Amino acid sequence: MRHIPRKTLAIAVVALLLTPLLAVAGGAWRDKTDALRDSINGGHADNVILLIGDGMGDSEITIARNYHVGAAGRLSLDTLPLTGAMTTYAVQEAHPNLPDYVPDSAATGTAWATGTKTSNGRISTTPGTDLDLTTILELAQRKGLRTGDVSTAELTDATPAVLAAHVSARGCQGPTDMAACPQDKKAAGGPGSIAEQLVDHKVNVLLGGGKQRFDQKIDGGPFAGKTVIDSAIAQSYRVITKTSDLDALKSEKNVLGLFSSGNMSLEWSGALAQPFPGSGPQRCLEGQRPAEQPSLAAMTSTALTLLENKRGFFLQVEGASIDKQDHAANPCGQIGETIAFDAVIKVALDYQQKHPRTLVIVTADHGHTSQIIPPPTNAAQPGVFSKLTTADGTDMTVSYATSPVGASQEHTGTEVRVAAQGPRAANVVGVIDQTELYSIIVDVLRLKD
Repeated sequence: MRHIPRKTLAIAVVALLLTPLLAVAGGAWRDKTDALRDSINGGHADNVILLIGDGMGDSEITIARNYHVGAAGRLSLDTLPLTGAMTTYAVQEAHPNLPDYVPDSAATGTAWATGTKTSNGRISTTPGTDLDLTTILELAQRKGLRTGDVSTAELTDATPAVLAAHVSARGCQGPTDMAACPQDKKAAGGPGSIAEQLVDHKVNVLLGGGKQRFDQKIDGGPFAGKTVIDSAIAQSYRVITKTSDLDALKSEKNVLGLFSSGNMSLEWSGALAQPFPGSGPQRCLEGQRPAEQPSLAAMTSTALTLLENKRGFFLQVEGASIDKQDHAANPCGQIGETIAFDAVIKVALDYQQKHPRTLVIVTADHGHTSQIIPPPTNAAQPGVFSKLTTADGTDMTVSYATSPVGASQEHTGTEVRVAAQGPRAANVVGVIDQTELYSIIVDVLRLKD
């Protein structure tokens, strides 16, 4: 893990402030020096809100911006004052000293959750040796902070799982999904599946999808023969399943919200990308999420209300289906999830304005496949395509070309954006690695004091 001495960081920040800063949006320019100076705060934080756009590389951000607000417009994500880039590589299972340049969400999540690189597929365990790695959330709990984990995916999916579970394979989501993790089964004396561990860790606020995993029966320990939901209720969780339940929450200590059997529904829909000449031109169909499923912004707002306390909290929120719709070459689904995630960023920034001892960090776990390209000119051009009519009133062609037609599109190994606001936000400036997010959060919350 790379360590940046405070003196070096201070010099870099001063150099940044002395550099003329240009912002070209809609033809307007304004000097940002004073705004940046005001945004660089030292000290420590009481709260950290970590926002993860799964698969939200720079291309995905640009596609969503162009479509929703136009090329010269700005998303909430674009307003954070301090921005850097972050490397995302994993390591090889058989050779942990060698990089795996194209990571998955399990390895990338483990990197920021534990400060340690691992191999693709592992959830907060070491490559090869399968040792458990202590996570930010576990450290926060030891310090007496309240904790939250929110996602539009199944709560047992890789990104939410890395905070409070330790298994050798990300697919070990429920008690009956343990074929790849026999040593972790409760019947074998292990900690159980991801669903079981999330509940047993007593994460205060768990909101997302994946009810099917929590409906499975536990095979060992004090709750053998009971479902994971039964064990949650026995451990003082209030279990909720629809928007009206979420709206009715007041000050419950522990909440498990399961709003879908699998992943939560998409916000937008539209035509999938197709081989030459592609689909479109199209405008996306908005408002597709069922009313009984809350928005990610609503879940985040509720989580903040439930977590707020004098000792502080750590909250991670994932916009999961940016990635899932990139895999599916579904530009409207992808854009809609990016815009929904951007609404969460606004919720977090508004909260930070009222609670300045809160650090907000926004980033992605890895890059993905979608690219803005010129319109394809012949059938020999690789990939699938869709033409979208943007907020500018013109057409934008999006290409997906990392897998054969009809197959799931692939992640990429590019660096991704990282941005922050609040105490010690300047630590994201420049090029950092995902493992450094762990150090930044541990330091600002004083989790190892």
